[in-house]
Amino acid sequence: MLRDSSVFRSSSRPVLGTVALVAALCAPTPALAENSDGDAGYAALLDQAYAADGPGATALVVKEGEVLYRGARGMADLEMGVELDPGHVFRLGSITKQFTGAAIMILAEDGELSVDDPITKFLPDYPTHGHTITVEHLLVHTSGVASYTGIPGYMASGKIRRDLSTEELVDVFDDIEMDFAPGDAWNYSNSGYVLLGAIVEAVSGESYADFVQKRIFEPLGMKDSHYGGHQLIPRRVEGYDGGPGDYRNAPYLSMTQPHAAGSLLSTVDDLARWQQAFWGGEVMSMESVARMTKRYALNDGEEFDYGYGYQVGDLRGERMVHHGGGIFGFSTHALWLPEREIFVAVLSNSPGNPTGPGDVSRRLAALAMEKPFPGQSKIEVDAETLRDYVGVYVISDDQVRAVSVEGGRIFTQRNGGERFEVFPFAKDRFFYANSLSYLEFERDAGGAVTTMLMYPNGQSEAQTCPRSDDPEAAANMAAGPDREVASVSPELYDLWAGSYQIQPGFLLELRREGDSLISQATGQGSAELFPASIHRYFLKVVDAEIEIIPGADGRAEAIVLYQGGQEIRAERVE
Repeated sequence: MLRDSSVFRSSSRPVLGTVALVAALCAPTPALAENSDGDAGYAALLDQAYAADGPGATALVVKEGEVLYRGARGMADLEMGVELDPGHVFRLGSITKQFTGAAIMILAEDGELSVDDPITKFLPDYPTHGHTITVEHLLVHTSGVASYTGIPGYMASGKIRRDLSTEELVDVFDDIEMDFAPGDAWNYSNSGYVLLGAIVEAVSGESYADFVQKRIFEPLGMKDSHYGGHQLIPRRVEGYDGGPGDYRNAPYLSMTQPHAAGSLLSTVDDLARWQQAFWGGEVMSMESVARMTKRYALNDGEEFDYGYGYQVGDLRGERMVHHGGGIFGFSTHALWLPEREIFVAVLSNSPGNPTGPGDVSRRLAALAMEKPFPGQSKIEVDAETLRDYVGVYVISDDQVRAVSVEGGRIFTQRNGGERFEVFPFAKDRFFYANSLSYLEFERDAGGAVTTMLMYPNGQSEAQTCPRSDDPEAAANMAAGPDREVASVSPELYDLWAGSYQIQPGFLLELRREGDSLISQATGQGSAELFPASIHRYFLKVVDAEIEIIPGADGRAEAIVLYQGGQEIRAERVE
């Protein structure tokens, strides 16, 4: 369903789709600068994030019922030369999940089910492997049901093009071993939301599409909201992959496959109407609204930031309820600030854009709050000062973030994640390009760096990471600039050169440049691969490796990508 178009990306955001692979290999671009001059400020943010002649986005900002900004930037159809309009219809991806959560609560208020019911009450043939899985376990992603979008090879196969019944879709994953016992852990599961859709159908006697249409869209006057399918939808935009100079139509998938996890389409206007009705008690009781939008806890009491189809967080020190979405050709985000009554939606048909809709929507909301994020301009820092920060900073018992300096540039890398360059904008303070995240370093009385304070996604509360000089902590970083590079004849790179299909329409190209082996994903920048052995290569920009599979003639016939415990084989296509 959703595909992250950057090959080696590691992401924690909830999305609909295949396992996110390797990091964005494009070069950093300047951070967005804020402009607080009314409409001009909102428009400037959209202008800086999206090009006028490529795929783009629509955006809406509403405060206390008043529209502060409604606009669009970029193209709805590159082939027809049609510009985007704020009234255009986009696939929502996982924003769909809040509508599924609402459907369950509507049925609960009708007395047809309880979120504490075991799912076998409605799906008696579903194998729970000896566990009791409740409806609420599915809603908050603690069921342990493995996400079918993570099945190796599934998203890269022609299977995603097939129209499936709900029963056939459930059959795709129902015999897979569970990830954990219900309630023991949190793991984002698209399968869980497919099962919720199946429960809606079993209880209501209607298809999920018909239920949402009749019980939500029609009563609220959401005339531009639809369950995706083969029907004609007025003002529907095209979805794209790739980047400037290499835009392509997004691969096809049957919208029966995302189902209740991601098959809805809508506009920024309809989403605003939805939030107004939802938070105004028109859809369900305010008690049910509160239940959908609060934090929940695991069996051991540890809390997590997810409700019933909504994430719960904060923005500039205030409570935020939000969700993002991604599906072939589209990336979306919508948020609500309850105390401020601010709603923002950004819908994009450019999923490979360096600045995602989540960052843009947060910046727009901060502007509406009159708490804009400061513009961050890079300053110069001498090499000796940069070396002060080099080291490993402890996030938790099994997570660290390493800081390294290379060629006068400074990088951070979390174990198992991407290697990002950061840019100094004040003393001991650094920002990430195309991101709201920033970090600062604390020093002791003697001037030595002791702690990293990480502020992810514009959050006001810092993640405190003490510095560690433990060599074992440094060894937790599986990849990095200090890893030993093997001696390999560059002539072998001519045999490895070619294009390898990660999934339909999305390739990883290997090519020789002088004595170097270069990798480049569809629509992304390039990165060098370094040999660990003749057939095994690693990246310094991310914790990932590529294994070469040679054929009978000595040329590579396939590659295997290793990252985060995943093994993904990609066949040579040219």
